[in-house]
This record gives sequence, structure tokens and C-alpha cells, in this order.
Amino acid sequence: MTDKLEGIVDDLLEDHRLSGEKLKVLLDHREEVRQTLAREASSLTDRVFHRKIYVRGLIELSNICKNNCYYCGIRRGNHNLHRYRLSQEEVLQAVKLGTDMGFKTFVLQGGEDPLLDDDFYLDLVRKIKGINPQAALTLSIGERSYQSYEKLKKAGANRFLLRHETKNKKHYRKLHPKEMSLENRIQCLYDLKELGYQTGTGMMVGSPGQSLDHLVEDLVFIQDLEPEMVGIGPYIPHEDTPFSGEKPGSVELTVFLIHLLRLLLPYANIPATTSLNTLSPQGRDLAIQGGANVYMPNLTPAYHRKDYALYKDKACFNIEAAENLKDLKEVMEKIGYDLVMARGDFEVKHV
Repeated sequence: MTDKLEGIVDDLLEDHRLSGEKLKVLLDHREEVRQTLAREASSLTDRVFHRKIYVRGLIELSNICKNNCYYCGIRRGNHNLHRYRLSQEEVLQAVKLGTDMGFKTFVLQGGEDPLLDDDFYLDLVRKIKGINPQAALTLSIGERSYQSYEKLKKAGANRFLLRHETKNKKHYRKLHPKEMSLENRIQCLYDLKELGYQTGTGMMVGSPGQSLDHLVEDLVFIQDLEPEMVGIGPYIPHEDTPFSGEKPGSVELTVFLIHLLRLLLPYANIPATTSLNTLSPQGRDLAIQGGANVYMPNLTPAYHRKDYALYKDKACFNIEAAENLKDLKEVMEKIGYDLVMARGDFEVKHV
């Protein structure tokens, strides 16, 4: 490693922040710094989280979406998808099952379904809190008004995940139709922060048209936002989208970015995403050993899991299924980690 690279790495380890220029140098020379960043990210994660992996029960509410994002399998324009919308009773049954299994956090994720309005979500949030008052509730239901976010927060929602996907305007336009707005998406994230949500953002790695410069923009934005959660995963093409012929993103680059994000945001909750496991049998383990501290087993009713097809060949059974929690715990133990059911709230710790 050159003196220049050593200096940049030292700055990162000391300040947990880097300029865009220095981040670009690390991305350009990642082969030379990979082992060092992997080691430091792993060490930092162990000091903060004590080799604990927090689990969240994922419930995929609906694959109906008003948006037509060009990369997404549940886009409005995909007419080959079997659409579904969970009933309130199905969601509550999943929460009851998860509660019996010991889950302390639930993640409600879905497309921007026009029929799932504020009244639906407010009632659902309150009923979930009635079943499990101590549970943390994360919503991942897209762009909404400030007033909507505010009402959901008052009803009991604790966290909100809204991946920005890309901070570059030209790249955003390549991925989204003209009726969608990068400015609105970014404003939503700042609204969520202002309202006191534990806020999550993130991006796809290797999405069509993405460059390393775009990833630098993403990292700079994430530093400025200071989210409590960051979710990233490799892009995976779906056959029923305009990008069906594109190549998937890189597991290697995604894991490298997890190293970087852990060192930039020491206390953030960073999941090992299903997309990593979809592309590589080692993807989940590499992420956990290199900075991730969260895993989200799937509590969606089994008969709908394949329908929530954001991308091709989604891994949603076997280890990814909540009913196989015992097997997942054994897998984690084999690589030296303890699977825990605690809420795992964001917390700044002195390490």
C-alpha cells in the first residue's frame, strides 16, 4: 500500500469521514486496501455489537405499486406478475407468529400500493403494537407526505427505510420515469430524520449506468444524512423490466462498500441483504464478517414469498425463511456470531 493510501485509510479510521475525492481513491484502489478495510471494519463491528447479529421479521405487504421504476420486478408495467395484497388479518397473524418466535422487531415492506392509505397503516400499526407493545416497527413503504410520516410516527412506527438508490440526477433519470423525482425522495429522507425516525437509506450496487463516481456521490450523501440504517445490495436484473439483459452487480464491490460504510458509520445498523445471498452462497457470511450486523428472516406467508419478486431468483426460502430460525442460528454460530432477538436500536456507544 502506498503512503497516500495509508494516509487516507488512517484518516478514515480516525475521523470516520472522508471527502469525496478520498473515497474515490479508495474505490479506485480497492484491491490494495481491501484486506485492511475488511479487518478494520470487522474489528469495529465486533467492538460495537459484540459479535451479535440482530434479526428483524420481514413482512412483505403488497407487490402492487403505482410506480414504474425501470429496474424493479414489481413495477406497474409488469403484467406478468401475480399481484397480491395481504389482508390485515394475514399481517397480524405473521406478527403473532413472529412474536411467539421471539422477534422484537418487524419490518413492513411493500410497493407504493394506492389502496394502502394512511387509515390502513395507522390502524395496522396500532394493532401490531397491541400484539407486541415492546416491538420496534420499521416501515418500508415508499415516498409519502410529511403529514403521513408524522401520523405514522405518532401511531407507533419507530423506523423507516427508504433507499435513495442513487444521488446522481442523470443516473436517477436513467432508472426512473419522468413523473418521479429525486428531489422528492431526498426530501422524504430529511423529513423522516426531522420527525425522529431511525432512518435508513441505501443503494443498489451495479445498477445500469452506475459508475464509481456515482457511488462516491452516494457515500458523501450518506455521510451528510447520517442515517441510523444503511441497506445496500447488488443489483439483480428482472426479466420483465427494460433492464432484463443487464448484468448483475458485483458481490465483491457490495461487500467492499459494507466495509466502508461500517467505518464511516460505526453505530449504524447494516443488514446482510437477501440479494447478496441470491447471487452468492457466501454473500451473507462475507457481509456479516465485514461489517453487517442485521439479518431479516422472512415472515411473509409462504404462498406469497415468490410473488414479491423485486428481482430474479430471489432467495426467500431455506435459511431466509423465519421458520428456519434454528438453522440460521446454527449457521451464525459456525462463523462465530450470536443471533439475538433484541430490538437492536441505534445507539452511539463508546468503544
